[in-house]
Amino acid sequence: MDRNRTRAIVLSLLSALVAVAVFAQAKKRYPEDRMPVRGSPGRLRLVDIGHALGPDNPAWPGDDKPFEATLNATYQKDGYFTRKFCSLEHFGTHLDAPAHFVAGAWTVDQIPSGRLYGPAVILDTREESRRDADYRLAPDKIAQWETRNGRIPQGAIILMRTGWAERWSDAARYRNMDAAGAMHFPGFSVEAVKVLVERGAVGLGIDTLSVDYGPSKDFPVHHLSHGASLYHLENLADLSSLPEAGAWLVVAPIKLEGGSGGPARVFALLP
Repeated sequence: MDRNRTRAIVLSLLSALVAVAVFAQAKKRYPEDRMPVRGSPGRLRLVDIGHALGPDNPAWPGDDKPFEATLNATYQKDGYFTRKFCSLEHFGTHLDAPAHFVAGAWTVDQIPSGRLYGPAVILDTREESRRDADYRLAPDKIAQWETRNGRIPQGAIILMRTGWAERWSDAARYRNMDAAGAMHFPGFSVEAVKVLVERGAVGLGIDTLSVDYGPSKDFPVHHLSHGASLYHLENLADLSSLPEAGAWLVVAPIKLEGGSGGPARVFALLP
């Protein structure tokens, strides 16, 4: 059996095991008519919605050398391959722990594991974001979602799909900085986040550099949501394959002791 086929089989088995485990936990937390993922767990599809971490990822302005990787051992010299890497906690697809903006709040290793999986709520703002780079999520988008899908379930992870991920390969276009040094990209509004906190959401996610919109200077969404123990997922990859309801998320940040955040793998389980 060749290496590629072996790898494909292993990945398929791992996907099935993750799906079975998440499905079992979901059945404990939700009545049958509110199950966030329907169907046989063995038939669920696993989708990676994060970017690979590397030196070309768009960085926050002013971050000096946000990522470096150097050889530690080589096949030729040592008989095996390893690298040493150094990265900022908030770089690439990453998680913001509540401690990022709130003293004494959970660091990334302290976030309860039960909050790192949950039903995905996708709020699609691609049209609004195309018209206005400084768009902030309006509460009526939440109301429209609930009209179509029912009340947002307790423990949901809310993802804002702006379409910004299509700019990822062009750092300047992704940051979208004007001549005065202000960035312009969409984000959540304080008003919308108040509704999501009331609904019992455990996390916010977005396919831009920040859950606060680009020109923000005081980051009110960070302060409000971290104060309510929500974490953030920033720089998510293309979210177009996710339905607005019915998917389940598994969030796997690096378990960095005392970290304000860290690189994360984020998986969506689709029926």
